Amino acid sequence: MSATTESGLPIEPVYGPDALEGWDPTQQLGEPGAFPFTRGVYPNMYTGRPWTMRQYAGFGTAAESNRRYHQLVEAGTGGLSVAFDLPTQMGYDSDAPLAKGEVGKVGVAIDSVEDMRVLFDGIPMDKVSTSMTINAPAALLLLMYQLVGDEQGIAGDQLTGTIQNDVLKEYIARGTYIFPAAASLRLVSDIFAYCRQEIPRWNMISISGYHMAEAGATPAQEVAFTLANAREYVRAALSAGLDVDEFAPRLSFFFVSRTSILEEVAKFRAARRIWAQMMRDEFGARNPKSQMLRFHTQTAGVQLTAQQPEVNLVRVAVQALAAVFGGTQSLHTNAYDEAIALPTEKAARLALRTQQVLAHETDVTRTVDPFAGSYAVESMTDDLEEAARDLMRQVEEIGGAVAAIERGFQKREIEKSAYAIAQQIDSGERKVVGVNAFTGNGEEEPYQPLRVDPELEAAQVERLARLRETRDGAAVTRALDALRTAASGNDNVMLPMREALAARATVGEVCDALREVWGTYQPPATV
Repeated sequence: MSATTESGLPIEPVYGPDALEGWDPTQQLGEPGAFPFTRGVYPNMYTGRPWTMRQYAGFGTAAESNRRYHQLVEAGTGGLSVAFDLPTQMGYDSDAPLAKGEVGKVGVAIDSVEDMRVLFDGIPMDKVSTSMTINAPAALLLLMYQLVGDEQGIAGDQLTGTIQNDVLKEYIARGTYIFPAAASLRLVSDIFAYCRQEIPRWNMISISGYHMAEAGATPAQEVAFTLANAREYVRAALSAGLDVDEFAPRLSFFFVSRTSILEEVAKFRAARRIWAQMMRDEFGARNPKSQMLRFHTQTAGVQLTAQQPEVNLVRVAVQALAAVFGGTQSLHTNAYDEAIALPTEKAARLALRTQQVLAHETDVTRTVDPFAGSYAVESMTDDLEEAARDLMRQVEEIGGAVAAIERGFQKREIEKSAYAIAQQIDSGERKVVGVNAFTGNGEEEPYQPLRVDPELEAAQVERLARLRETRDGAAVTRALDALRTAASGNDNVMLPMREALAARATVGEVCDALREVWGTYQPPATV
């Protein structure tokens, strides 16, 4: 049986010059920092400075997460990445009936600007770049971040970071959506316009393939469906009257990095090439920054195992190396215990140390794109690009990303891939160390996971009740009414939303106001 990549593409035992017959390095490779950016988006890449080492953290209350952030900054992380709990991601307050039992469990609970103030207490917001993994209510969390920056005397043009704000992939793979697709795209466009004026250095969207990959997407599917979603966001922004070269330089991407090093390197190179050509030739972008696919990478949580968790340290190091060879702009390395529970402080520190070893104890930062010209990698890049473009064509034939989502196309394709992987693991065809191979006979050392104190939920609910008692209720009501009016018309909703949050309206109250006007998304039935 011939070998294949994760995308199901053939992988040869030996590659030679014939693999690149007719290949034009000027067109397909170029120089680092130049179109089509196959070799990287910057001429010097890591030879000038390494990638941003960004660690994803957040759990319990804002105060508890703030302590972890200070530990990460002291350990040398250059960027923070905020994990929000499920109620916050879904636009509910901590005292909502649907939030019961979920407050602070998979991230930090943020109900109002008061919580955001505590979360970033003592963090130099003008010096630390912050990424926020939030989608449907991304506008709210960004505005609260800006309001806290204002309180610290930091102007909007000094704030740097990213909001994920990629709701289309939520319909495909993750499920933390709130509003229907059309309303969600309208909100995304409003965020683009607002950031251009108010927070110009902020990356207003991180178009994500990571979560699709975690749901089972192959590398080719990850690239194709991510860039198809990106095309939809660009079209929405253009329809709203924005100029492509005004907003496109602030678009960013988020990909997974698996243990299959060669295909992952090829994936990142192919994605850059497709994006550059699409932005130049389809959307007429002339600014080179509009054609650059800049991306954050996270190592593959789905490949971590609860069995023999220390082996995950090896997996994460390999995955991180693939991301670095692929030319990532920032990187989060998963902790070895994340398949069991929230990372302990020690595990989070080891994850950061993994990046620091790669950056400072290896030679991978001393030359740009060391795989350039590799018979194997260049051939795999071409194959993966062709497979991704074919999937993108299928999405377009359906009518674009939103139409394909409504028909369940992407979700169905990813589920087929996930099922195939599960079958391969069950049969032993795909070996997973410690799970179906090399399981060992000895007793493993007992592991003590980090547990969120169940009393934290009660404390957060009490904090929320005090907020409602002490704020100006009439001011909140007026602000929410203004938000409903804007949402019912064509005005940018960001300005009245900022006023509501400044008056200490809660996440749930603001999202409920929008739910009243826009409704909620109902997924199609798929088989």
